[in-house]
Amino acid sequence: MMYSPNYEYIEQPNQKRFRFRDHIYYNKYSMRSPEVDSSALIILGFGDSIINGGVMVDQDSLTTTLLSKALTDTLHQKIQVLNIGAGSWGPDNDFAYLKEKGNFNARIIFLLVSSHDAHDNMDFQPVIDKVNRYESKQYKSAIMELIEKYLIPKVFENSGGEETAVIKKGKEFNTGFLNFYEYCKEKKIPFFIYLHPDKNELAEQQYNPQGQKIIDFCKQYNIPCIQSLHSIKPEDYRGVIHMNHSGQRHMKEDLLPVILSTLRNNQTANVSSK
Repeated sequence: MMYSPNYEYIEQPNQKRFRFRDHIYYNKYSMRSPEVDSSALIILGFGDSIINGGVMVDQDSLTTTLLSKALTDTLHQKIQVLNIGAGSWGPDNDFAYLKEKGNFNARIIFLLVSSHDAHDNMDFQPVIDKVNRYESKQYKSAIMELIEKYLIPKVFENSGGEETAVIKKGKEFNTGFLNFYEYCKEKKIPFFIYLHPDKNELAEQQYNPQGQKIIDFCKQYNIPCIQSLHSIKPEDYRGVIHMNHSGQRHMKEDLLPVILSTLRNNQTANVSSK
């Protein structure tokens, strides 16, 4: 990981890793995606550790990888769904990245968020080399990493299963939501939000009050909002909120028809199914 003055922190660019039998790749823009292909039709997927997948999800199993292949096969045209996000990012982190890097001539932009993102505001508290799993360098010894990062937290903090999160305590509704809406409206780029439930919300079959704020925001601004309470399954989770390989596939199945419909209905996309 590395510090950013605009969006707090991000994965270092140009990484190829093999961890827990999973391949992890970051391109030169710190996207968890192949290098950007200027000849492809680009879709930007923003989010946090859920879209990123973490080290427990192989590159080929990511929702964005699966979408890229399915869209390319269906439309007979190279499509790239680029994966932009880091652990505990909120929409304001994502928007700061968009402002810094640009939109890569994207035809669609979407945000993959959870209820907690309603108030997950940037605070620029130091995390690099201070919070577990936000290290700036690779461990020299796998044994030391095993002890420090996994065994000690599991024994003394009872928290070995879930990826460590950066806890933010914002009170205001995250500004990134409105910034994305206004940016995409100005640029005439179709925009939608995917609201991912945590395991508790799935069990109750309703979003918590923060999630309802996001739904109300989408209704206020007429933003399409995919609500996946009825498509995600309990066995799709690893922990309370993160998706395993089957969960990534189910998110892809939710997103695919929305993206296809948006592309087909958007005259500027200039693509059609054959």
